[in-house]
Amino acid sequence: MSSPHLHIGTRNEFHDALRTAFAEIADVGCREVWLCDDDFADWPLNERAVVENLTRWAKSHRKLTLIARTFEEFAGRYPRWIEWRRQWSHVVECRSLAEAEAGDLPVLLLAPGVVTVRLFDAVNYRGSVSHDVADEVQNRELVDAVLQRSIEAFPATILGL
Repeated sequence: MSSPHLHIGTRNEFHDALRTAFAEIADVGCREVWLCDDDFADWPLNERAVVENLTRWAKSHRKLTLIARTFEEFAGRYPRWIEWRRQWSHVVECRSLAEAEAGDLPVLLLAPGVVTVRLFDAVNYRGSVSHDVADEVQNRELVDAVLQRSIEAFPATILGL
């Protein structure tokens, strides 16, 4: 396991931290993973390796929750992830906090017992990667507060005409 904290200071470091976190989640496993961002516009979710790691992780009794202000551009931005989600819709829940202002939601990947990736300043890519339980607890409380105000959104399939 790496040091308790790794600092993020650039866009590339943020992307590398997310790629590493998805690989770690797939290798170590954990029951739940939460991803939180205004719109996930700057996440490497369409990369083949990220989707492959999610597939390795997404076994029975697992749950991936995405919380966003909006999912409007998600389908066009992440077609590979959208296709993956159709196959794994039973483990993926998307939730929206539409009344939030841009920048209100934390930029966060939380995998309890494994890793936390958090941007404290999304404009300047300042953040950290942590394996510290105290950081996990603090960020879980933040996720819980956001979840309580969110609603189900962005269904895996569109029904109707």
